[in-house]
Amino acid sequence: MSALLKHTTKEWAERSALTINPAKTCQPVGAMYAALGIHGCLPHSHGSQGCCSYHRTVLTRHYKEPVMAATSSFTEGSSVFGGQANLLQGLETIFSLYDPLLVAVHTTCLSETIGDDVPQIISKAHAEGKIPAGKFVISASTPSYVGSHVTGFSNMVEAMVKAFSETTGFKRDQLNIVPGWVEPSDMREIKRITTAMGIKTVMFPDTSDVLDTPMTGKYFMYPKGGVTMEALRTTGESKATLALGEYASGAAGKLLDTKCKVPLELHTLPIGLEATDRFVDALRRLAGVSVPETLNDERGRLVDFMSDMHQYTSGKTVALAGDPDQLIALTEFLIALDMVPKYIVTGTPGKLFDTQMAQVLKGKEKEVRVKSPGDLFHLHQWIKQEKVDLLIGGTHLKHIARDEDIPLLRFGFPILDRQGHNYFPTVGYNGALRLLEKILGLLMDRQDRDAPNEKFELIL
Repeated sequence: MSALLKHTTKEWAERSALTINPAKTCQPVGAMYAALGIHGCLPHSHGSQGCCSYHRTVLTRHYKEPVMAATSSFTEGSSVFGGQANLLQGLETIFSLYDPLLVAVHTTCLSETIGDDVPQIISKAHAEGKIPAGKFVISASTPSYVGSHVTGFSNMVEAMVKAFSETTGFKRDQLNIVPGWVEPSDMREIKRITTAMGIKTVMFPDTSDVLDTPMTGKYFMYPKGGVTMEALRTTGESKATLALGEYASGAAGKLLDTKCKVPLELHTLPIGLEATDRFVDALRRLAGVSVPETLNDERGRLVDFMSDMHQYTSGKTVALAGDPDQLIALTEFLIALDMVPKYIVTGTPGKLFDTQMAQVLKGKEKEVRVKSPGDLFHLHQWIKQEKVDLLIGGTHLKHIARDEDIPLLRFGFPILDRQGHNYFPTVGYNGALRLLEKILGLLMDRQDRDAPNEKFELIL
């Protein structure tokens, strides 16, 4: 791969029917990740074994935790006659052997192309007694030839609302939080913030204590984490829903509003100073509480760090690739650091991204190249034309970073060659501190590396 990238040309050619080095992965990966955020859930891939193996592998490699999932194991016969028999047999086997509380079925390209009616198959499984009493099966349509892993995540979270959210007219003193595609560490940090503010919340999905479990010497197929189905049922009685990131969380929040009349507030992911300010203020306002001094102190430490380190971030140019919700929040933080987001690419399609990014760039959009949907070949061509000081994105950017000799901050999904992202948050004030520390570390390491002897300073 790296050798091939050396032949990337500077000349730009618009492409509409060809993707080179994608800046995304497929819908079922996102659906599987979302499903793991329900307690006692076993994700099920309705398609071939190879598809399921890939989805499990990329999640396992990113989170460095074993990801369990089942598959309908399509063969040539299933590909011709449909996968109903496979799914019916699969559900019966899953509940008898693995005893999950819930099975979350997502489709693949093959089952979608055949036209399998998964809700009908699940109804048939219920009628035939293949789903035990007190157990549940939900499903989401997630063909890989549409959208991206972010779309798959969104579709599965929306399926949770369809299946479980209900209302009796009673209002609970709690808020719903749909956290979007973030790390288990980020979900844990969001819960820490709400707990510090004295707010009861239902977060769904919730992969903390699922994909960041402690080593105890014992293996649990269904870890203690994840939102419970009982909690999911109460989401229709909450005071309001905070959906973080419109691409990953917006659909579920809107459905809750339509289905159960739970007011929705859409926010960007709380990455960086301003986005976290808006998130904390929304929590304060919706819950009718005060912001504790501990959070004010955390904010003050972040502002102090940003001020002290401004000389090292000011004017530095950045190229970013990743998921739209993350890029929108991250770009806003980089601008607050007086950095210059020069190139921005997301592989997830959607017209909303350009509109939101224009709002974040605040009149600077003509100075920034934005591609949605785009790929890493697009990004590399831009960098060939004019280099940047820093790259931010997943592991697939490492080849460009090496070829162009640019520092890379690994951020987003997937990160396959580093560890710690599922333990250390990047949301909230403390997460922004860590993110800024990593940015500064890369920039100052580069400054040291390139400094001539007479400018190689002990203190920077």
